[in-house]
Amino acid sequence: MSKIKTKTAFGMTTRQLVCFGGAAVIGILAYFILRPFTGNSAALFLMIALMIPGFLFALYERDGLPFEKVAHNFIRARFLYPGVRPYKTQNIYSYLSNQNKTGN
Repeated sequence: MSKIKTKTAFGMTTRQLVCFGGAAVIGILAYFILRPFTGNSAALFLMIALMIPGFLFALYERDGLPFEKVAHNFIRARFLYPGVRPYKTQNIYSYLSNQNKTGN
C-alpha cells in the first residue's frame, strides 16, 4: 500500500502537476521569445530541449527513487568516490610467522 501515490488532478500526482506545469511555462515562454530571432523550427527544438528536464523530474523513477536522487547517486558513485577499492588487511600474525621461519 505504501507504493500507491495519491492523485491530485487529471490522474497525476502533485509532483507531476508541478513539474509538467513548470516545464510548460518555461517551454512556451522560450518558444514565443525565441521564435522571432531563430525561426519556428529552431525555437521548437529549443523549447523541447528546455522541457525535457521537467518531464524527467515528473515521470522518471527507478527503484522508487525520483530522478534527482537517482542522478545524485549516479554522480556520487561514478565521479566523486573512487571506483576500485583494493582489499588490504593488516595481519598482526605475519610478524610471528616470519619469526618462526627464521628460527628465532
